[in-house]
Amino acid sequence: MPQSSEKLEAAIETRNFAELRDALDNLPPFEIGNLMAGMAADDRVLAFRVLPRELAADAFEYLPFDIQQELLKSLGQEQVAAILNEMAPDDRTHLLDELPGNVTSQLLNLLTPTERQVAVQLLGYPESSIGRLMTSDYVRLRPDWTTEYALGHIRRHGHDSETLNVVYVIDDGGKLIDDIRIRKLLLASPDAPVADVMDDTFISLMATDDQETAVDAMRRSDMTALPVTDSDGVLVGIVTIDDVLDVAAAEATEDIQKFGGMEALDEPYLKIAFFRMVKKRAGWLVILFLGEMLTATAMGFFQHEIEKAVVLALFVPLIISSGGNSGSQAATLVIRAMALTEVTLGDWWRVMHREVFTGIALGSILGAIGFFRIAVWSAFSNIYGEHWLLVALTVGVSLIGIVLWGTLSGSMLPFVLRRVGLDPATSSAPFVATLVDVTGLVIYFGVAMIILRGTLL
Repeated sequence: MPQSSEKLEAAIETRNFAELRDALDNLPPFEIGNLMAGMAADDRVLAFRVLPRELAADAFEYLPFDIQQELLKSLGQEQVAAILNEMAPDDRTHLLDELPGNVTSQLLNLLTPTERQVAVQLLGYPESSIGRLMTSDYVRLRPDWTTEYALGHIRRHGHDSETLNVVYVIDDGGKLIDDIRIRKLLLASPDAPVADVMDDTFISLMATDDQETAVDAMRRSDMTALPVTDSDGVLVGIVTIDDVLDVAAAEATEDIQKFGGMEALDEPYLKIAFFRMVKKRAGWLVILFLGEMLTATAMGFFQHEIEKAVVLALFVPLIISSGGNSGSQAATLVIRAMALTEVTLGDWWRVMHREVFTGIALGSILGAIGFFRIAVWSAFSNIYGEHWLLVALTVGVSLIGIVLWGTLSGSMLPFVLRRVGLDPATSSAPFVATLVDVTGLVIYFGVAMIILRGTLL
């Protein structure tokens, strides 16, 4: 790779176009895309112009969107048309969907009638639907064909197919009957009909379904491509693993950003506009700030108790952080389990039952540590006063209650949000921590009023 890069730089610097073409022609498209992404704009245009048309289209698909835009402006109309017509339909749809409407209209006019029809059809599907991901480049077979004839058909028409790992069997009306791994056809008897190779079991997607459906289906099926049908079961395209991985990465990024206590950015971190960044982060920060103000309100409500037993204030940070941490843990585990379909709405009771015992166990561990910490310190100092044993008991019991409440809140909140149609990822760690902070103080001082009544209170 370093040698290839040096050779390219030398060829560009000397304007040796033959050597530049040979150097690029021996590289796979994704490497060409990576190399071009690191070039200066002028050098990138120069390198792109010497590429063969098909290789240029393949490498173009691996470039970031902003560089794709830059190249479309820099290249001549004839070369732009060649690239767009050679691009895979799904990648071309993604590009056209991101561009302004007037630019998309101009680029559509550069397509051949056949490719324009495909592009318009894919762009006609709802945003974030599987129809926007699919490609029309795949191989179709008929069940009455012999295996030998089917393989000949694949050789004749498979050059432009997005993938040949799987081929698809349709009836006279175009409805999907089955999908067949190419291995089965290769190992079957030449005279055997395709119907004999079919097992009549397949997983298909609806073109109008949300793209996240494709992620779940691909994970379950262990396939590298899945067929896409319309409402009548007619095969209209396929979705391949590379596009589904992009959706999965975008979905995971969005959930992680939401779980961090903000709106999803929807753009790369270094490219999002400053004020858009502030806007997406400020909303949740304000909500969380207002929520934390309730903590001060709760402290004010117990001001009289704090004045009489100042020692209780020493453990407030310990108490509220333990509850928030346990709640964040539970929320993280449940949200991820939901994302992997390990947990459904109907499992809420099982999760609650599990988290009750988990909360008691975790609270008991922290409570015991808190109790013995106070006992050890009191053996060498009088920092907690003569009623240190009652203070230690207050802290220990409070931690059990607060950690139990934190785990229950964190685990149940995603179920509540999912039930009302919201994204469970919005039950972020900061949100759960803020909720548990306020209620944790109530639990702490409530326990203190019971245990310390008649002594410190």
